Amino acid sequence: MREKNYFERFATSVARTAGHAQVFVVALGLIAVWSVTGPVFGFSDTWQLVINTSTTIVTFLMVFVIQNTQNRETEAMHIKLDELIRAIEGAHNALLDLEELNEQDLDRIRFRYEKLARDARDSLRRGEKDTGITEVDSA
Repeated sequence: MREKNYFERFATSVARTAGHAQVFVVALGLIAVWSVTGPVFGFSDTWQLVINTSTTIVTFLMVFVIQNTQNRETEAMHIKLDELIRAIEGAHNALLDLEELNEQDLDRIRFRYEKLARDARDSLRRGEKDTGITEVDSA
């Protein structure tokens, strides 16, 4: 396994830290302090600019940090799901790596699964089983 680079370690750490209740309380506290100082600064434009600029900068930077973390977690989840599909006998290996298909191919596969679901529900309504292996054409 390769070692995570600096940004990956940083992004993971920031995303985990930002998700804690204590960080929310600190942010809430900062907003409260800012609000209380309003009368001291006469609710000036500069006073308002402080909170606007601060929140904009934090939001802008957090987008990249969270997106990096989300991308890696999503990729790991896809790999795990691909492994489950690969390892289960009877599973359709054509479903591996679906996220790399174009929209038309995904729509075609989704339509086939929607039809399988409708057929299974109809079978249940008739008192039949809805299990069994049905072949699904690959894209």
